[in-house]
Amino acid sequence: MWVGAAFLSAFLLGLYDVAKKRSLSHNAVIPVLLLNTLFSTLLFLPVILDAELGFGLLDGGALDSECGDWGDHMLVALKALITLSSWLCGYYAIKHLPLTIVGPVNAMRPVVVLVGATLLFGERLNMWQWGGVLITILSLYLLSRAGKRESIDFRSNRYVWALFMAMLLGAVSGLYDKYIISGYDLHPLFVQSWFGVYQFAMMSVVALALWLPRRATERFEWRWTIPLITLFVSCADFFYYHALADEEAMIAVVSMIRRSSVIVSFFCGVLLFGERNVRSKVIDLILILIGMVLLAIGSI
Repeated sequence: MWVGAAFLSAFLLGLYDVAKKRSLSHNAVIPVLLLNTLFSTLLFLPVILDAELGFGLLDGGALDSECGDWGDHMLVALKALITLSSWLCGYYAIKHLPLTIVGPVNAMRPVVVLVGATLLFGERLNMWQWGGVLITILSLYLLSRAGKRESIDFRSNRYVWALFMAMLLGAVSGLYDKYIISGYDLHPLFVQSWFGVYQFAMMSVVALALWLPRRATERFEWRWTIPLITLFVSCADFFYYHALADEEAMIAVVSMIRRSSVIVSFFCGVLLFGERNVRSKVIDLILILIGMVLLAIGSI
């Protein structure tokens, strides 16, 4: 069951990247992210109210949640800070970089998660997994060569560095999810609903401090793909948290499956946005997918 939920999450994550690219193209980043944290809060507000006020209307269903104590909320607030930092870096990167580069780099996140799982949860790399790690490193080198054909230097381009920071923070967030859901037995929907509230509060401060004074130069334009960002990522996270809630779920495998979203975002980047140098990037994508298959074989 948890494997199927992880694949559904991956498909929705691919659509999430496409909606982000369309929303952020020639648009201000901070208000787009602020709106998405607002939409996420509104989307899960009925879940929060039902649990906190004890209405019981959602009891026993897929949206059944629970209350948490002060300590639980602090854990979720930290989760919101980590994720929001990753999203800020990722939003700036996806605005300025092709999807055919963003997707494959993000797909390398399972390698970071696997190393973290090894250090934190006692998981050990076998030969299959080491093969997946080495192939992923090779694909990163080839991807950097493909980027040079589009005048994107992986060593000096600040948006590439933002992309890698988003990827690393996303990996930390994934490990932290496993820690608080399994270690502290937090309800997945409690985490998902409240972390949106804390993200909106944090983004409101960021928008007031960083964007509002410069809104004349960083203009914002409303697009109907903006709420789709919230819809796709909320549904993707819903299946992701329920996958992690399964006692048999392995965070390394779940994270790897979710990165197969690169297939959706890659081909949408080619078909919808007309991105270039597809042939060389396809080779990189195939190598990354082979690496993920090796990680899967070694992790099952």
